[in-house]
Amino acid sequence: MKALIPPARWAAIRLFAMDVDGILTDGTIHVSSDGVETKTFSILDGMGLVQLRKADVITAWISGRASGATSVRAEELKIPHLVQGRVDKITALKELAATLKLTADQIVYMGDDDIDTAAIAWAGIGVSVPDAMPSPFTAADYITRRPAGKGAVREVCEHILAARGHTPHA
Repeated sequence: MKALIPPARWAAIRLFAMDVDGILTDGTIHVSSDGVETKTFSILDGMGLVQLRKADVITAWISGRASGATSVRAEELKIPHLVQGRVDKITALKELAATLKLTADQIVYMGDDDIDTAAIAWAGIGVSVPDAMPSPFTAADYITRRPAGKGAVREVCEHILAARGHTPHA
């Protein structure tokens, strides 16, 4: 069991960056015979990301593979930083942090696979999901209760929002 993250650490977060496949989705990619790819994204996660935007928390998606479905969903949610086709997640995250003039302790990074491990370890709060590969699972400061693609991202959003004094809208 991982230690609880103090509210002050969640309140310091200015950027929530995350992997896509296996975090925003359950990791399943559907490819039809004509090559069209589809993914399933959680509405719960989407609403959490919208609420973060309204609370002036920056969001970023850093994916190891390029996907039209990811681009469409990112545009729909107004994700300001979409990085696709980058397996060097730590380099991409550090470049984004430098561009935004943020330090590691102002960043949450969430991932589930080996290529996410260094970014999880570097971020002020590293997060993974219950069914992650062993390396990111071990590196994470926090493991969500909800599974990937089914509200895990929303769970992290709720921690950030609660620490900033935001209450859910009725």
